[in-house]
Amino acid sequence: MNGSAWVCAAVLLGVNAVGTAGAQGYPVRAVRVIVPFAPGGGTDILTRMMAPRVSEILGQQLVVDNRPGASSQIGTELVARAAPDGYTILHTDTSFASNPSLYSKLPYDPVRDFAPVSVLASAPVVLIVHPSVPVKSLKELIALAKARPGELNFASGGAGAATHLGVELFKAAAKIDLVHIPYKGSGPAAAAVVGGQVAMMFGGPSSAKPHVVAGRLRAIAITGERRNPALPQVPTFVESGLKGVDSGTYWTSLAPAATPKEIIHTLSAAMAKVLRMPDVRQRLVDLAFDPIGSTPEEAAANIRSEIAKWAKVVKAAGIRLD
Repeated sequence: MNGSAWVCAAVLLGVNAVGTAGAQGYPVRAVRVIVPFAPGGGTDILTRMMAPRVSEILGQQLVVDNRPGASSQIGTELVARAAPDGYTILHTDTSFASNPSLYSKLPYDPVRDFAPVSVLASAPVVLIVHPSVPVKSLKELIALAKARPGELNFASGGAGAATHLGVELFKAAAKIDLVHIPYKGSGPAAAAVVGGQVAMMFGGPSSAKPHVVAGRLRAIAITGERRNPALPQVPTFVESGLKGVDSGTYWTSLAPAATPKEIIHTLSAAMAKVLRMPDVRQRLVDLAFDPIGSTPEEAAANIRSEIAKWAKVVKAAGIRLD
């Protein structure tokens, strides 16, 4: 389902939901949004762009709380164990759906312990390198990696994050050997590549674009079926001659399981309304996000679909993180 269809469905469901929960007084104090990554990455950027406008709609502040670590498991577990009262929610990315296949045991159940609120947005990932790496195309990068097997390294926003799995897919498709260096979020990972400590990474266009425009990083290729309007000069992997690198990201809002449905629908409707605002949408599109703002039911279906998708990818790539 595309972003527009999701937004329309959210509007229809959200009209009644806001009034119902509002009559019960929610919210009466600030709502804490746990971002299970360090500041500066795609999840953090998206959440902080939305927070002021959602706060205006709800009449209470959304406080962003970064809790990075363990491939998003630390912050995610915190929300799973929080009181189901709507005052602690989670904004996370694809790692939420890929972790069940990457780890034999998680400190939470991604389906049983959460109540989905909304699919917020989606985006491709882009392969970026430090300018000192002597390549300007995907073909040149693959040739360099084959000439120097095991010598080039790549950063990621954490083991199992989309920024990690994307490179693993790239390695398998191109038949090259790269060394993985995980960080606690794509922000610190990008900083390491910008600083020249690491050669390359797969990053969210939202966090990568400012560095690419400034010349601090070089964009080599982007996932997706077509070029992204935020980085129109960057060819897709398929366009560059390499298939099989299908690693994009969904950002989702979730609450603890057993959170009242009225509260879930209030939050979902508020987020959908913000993601429909023309200025917010344009800012997000400029950063390569595709704003969505789904209903809770659509968010639940998307999570199930993504868990199944990444289970196949992880198995095919032979990735295991414990």
